[in-house]
Amino acid sequence: MLDFSFDDVYRHDGVSVICGLDEAGRGPLAGPVVAGACILPQGIVIDGLDDSKKLSEKKREKLYDIITESALSWGVGIATPEEIDNINILAASMLAMRRAFEASGAKADLLLVDGNRTEGFTLPAQAIVGGDGKSPSIAAASVIAKVTRDRMMTELDKEYPEYGFAGHKGYPTKAHKLAVYLHGPSPCHRRSFLKFLERDREKLEAEAVRLGYK
Repeated sequence: MLDFSFDDVYRHDGVSVICGLDEAGRGPLAGPVVAGACILPQGIVIDGLDDSKKLSEKKREKLYDIITESALSWGVGIATPEEIDNINILAASMLAMRRAFEASGAKADLLLVDGNRTEGFTLPAQAIVGGDGKSPSIAAASVIAKVTRDRMMTELDKEYPEYGFAGHKGYPTKAHKLAVYLHGPSPCHRRSFLKFLERDREKLEAEAVRLGYK
């Protein structure tokens, strides 16, 4: 279980309020990249808090409620598929995290950002590689981001049921790639992520024929 010994390393004179930032959804073919921002009360113990990728969906949902009820402040930011295509996924992830912090309305002394980059923040920011498995502040932000994005993809599934978003959440599964090949991209697909349509066209065609779609 994560504790505040990691975050406390960064506390010193002038730095008492720390905000964790993380994103979910860099790799999917569809949907936004979603970021979470979270300031937890210092010393709070949240049982089971960890990197959201290591948690079951049921556990994430439970933790989401605990985190959002316990946090001093929290927020969500998104970057759309169009923005991802226009500025690239890394820049879009930074944009989503800046928006998440702005949405939180928080006043922080330091931002702890999961990953190896910090760009465009107006406050001091420290990048932490693997931070969602080290810092409770970042882990809490990761849960907020992941749960929010999964819920968004489940809603998109109702609008575009042919792609199966509720199951794979937009990630590049074999079934998802075949659905894009058969139906073409939806408005929520990232066009810059669809190079496989040309690269794997013969394989996709063969799979469509094998399954009786053609």
